[in-house]
Amino acid sequence: MQDPKWSERGWWSEGSRVVSGHSGEGQKNVTQIVRFSLLSGEPGILQGAPSVECRRAVFLTYFRTLREYEAVSAEPTASESPGSPAAPRAADESVPAGIDVRTLEWMRPLLGEYAFNFQHVAPLYAGDPASKEAWAGAVRRSQAHRRDAAGIAALIAAQQERRGAPTPAREAGARLADPRTVVVATGQQAGAFGGPLFTLLKAVTAIQLSERAAAEHGVPVVPVFWVDAEDHDWEEVRSCTVLDADFQPKTLTLADPEGAGELPVAQLKLDGRVERTIEELSTALAPTDFTSWVSDGIRAAYRPGAGMAEAFCTWIERVLGPHGLVVFESADPVAKRLAAGVFARELESPGRTAALAASAGAQLAARGHQPQVVPQPGSVSLFHLDGARLPIRRDGDRFFVGDTPVTLDALRQEARTDPSRFSPNVLLRPIVQDTLFPTICYVAGPSELAYLGQLRGVYEVFGVPMPLIYPRATATILDGAAARFLSRHHVPLNELRLRDESALNRLLQAQLPPEIEQSLKDADDTMRVALQRVIDAMPALDPTLAGAAKTTMAKMEHDLRSLQGKVIQAAKRRDETLRRQFTRAQAQIFPLGQPQERTLTLVFFLNRYGPALVDALLRELPLQIGKHWMLTL
Repeated sequence: MQDPKWSERGWWSEGSRVVSGHSGEGQKNVTQIVRFSLLSGEPGILQGAPSVECRRAVFLTYFRTLREYEAVSAEPTASESPGSPAAPRAADESVPAGIDVRTLEWMRPLLGEYAFNFQHVAPLYAGDPASKEAWAGAVRRSQAHRRDAAGIAALIAAQQERRGAPTPAREAGARLADPRTVVVATGQQAGAFGGPLFTLLKAVTAIQLSERAAAEHGVPVVPVFWVDAEDHDWEEVRSCTVLDADFQPKTLTLADPEGAGELPVAQLKLDGRVERTIEELSTALAPTDFTSWVSDGIRAAYRPGAGMAEAFCTWIERVLGPHGLVVFESADPVAKRLAAGVFARELESPGRTAALAASAGAQLAARGHQPQVVPQPGSVSLFHLDGARLPIRRDGDRFFVGDTPVTLDALRQEARTDPSRFSPNVLLRPIVQDTLFPTICYVAGPSELAYLGQLRGVYEVFGVPMPLIYPRATATILDGAAARFLSRHHVPLNELRLRDESALNRLLQAQLPPEIEQSLKDADDTMRVALQRVIDAMPALDPTLAGAAKTTMAKMEHDLRSLQGKVIQAAKRRDETLRRQFTRAQAQIFPLGQPQERTLTLVFFLNRYGPALVDALLRELPLQIGKHWMLTL
């Protein structure tokens, strides 16, 4: 962890450059990442490829830490120990520095404790992801557990064939037939046009961990992205947000297809109105060298007649399939047959999963963290699919699908004969995932980290090895102008989240000429001293005048503050450049007042930086838990 004494420093270090373009014939895409030293005068890639039009994005590293670091312990922990999988890379100018997640008000406290005090929550998880021995144990447990490797490999191959997956993704999927193969999994709902930036960060983290685990443990490792599309919450996935050419947020919303809000998202079919939304998206994006590539890819995936889940899978596969990511559409009926045993076992002891999760939630709460899921006592962790996705409810000895009475025996029989009619809830989904895949690690978001901490007992009951849980990378991507603004003016990151102009006012006040600021301060001090003497003298003359004197003092303080506000307004009018820089940086870091990675769609970043963005993140984004990375392209 960084020394707190660095908290007031502000400096930027150049790391690598991303070189992306196409050949003069327009046939072969060229994407390379090279150290800056290779581009600084020595004959090399650029000189050797005169026909390549290069678009360069300079990676800078934001080494200024937050002022809040003064209150954060600098003691190293097991998660930061050298030699562990999560240990930081050697300190040099090409390695980004991160912000301690414990200083960021929007981060769940559990994430900080998981990263820096894992032993406090260790009983709730399968092992410390910062321990190489824990990874070795996860590999052994996964390889020893019997699964239908050939069945899942065939299912993946069929899905990839339908979508026309890139060759590296198909090769990775084929490796799942090998019983020695293990998986690093992650997943997300099928959000509009790929969902927020954190979708990409999850996938990148899974690919990085797969490569590292393969190198360290000598086993085939495949990164798998589980697309969850059986929820019927259409409102949660129908919109995406970009910044336009003026860095103003624009939210684009898909028109409601037939059944929206009632049917699972996987069953929703896009109609012709999707083309209008794509056109609106293309118009909102600032034109770049990559706009056509992005628009063509979106149109190919989100075409009229395509399912929402299918479109999401196709687009994610186009972006990340070349890096070997296997995209899995979990709503596939064939997958349900492979998971039928999980559904049957849940119905053998209905309510047991909920009870185990509730007990673990109480343990989580006892450690100071809010449980993510609070299941109803006796509830069944399954939904029934009959067009709509209906909960299976229990009332004493009676069971209902939605409001329709049903016998438990009938449900058990149907689970055996037609498992495609069942869907796991949030507590059972990970069990289904790790029944299908030989998962050694799951890359989780902050909320997932909480509910997965409620499932260790559930894994044990189902006889499925629980994987390690690795928090996804968390990052903010800035352009050079915003990065220079932050570095020059030392603006605390949390202050930029405020939706009013208080942070801007403080910044502008700091820019006032010293003589103006000092004169206002002197006037305030002088007024306070003089009036206090008057107030102190009043009781000797007439005690009733003391209140009038205090009122006069309050009025004068108000007038002085009003004058100070007018001075700041004058500074704003004088320094519109600073205001624009502030607004631009704020729009990038906290669009609509929310963290960038949760708000801006990955399409926005692909439009700015092209497919080389993925290469850059895979190379530059550190595998270190507990840090929020500021990356500049």
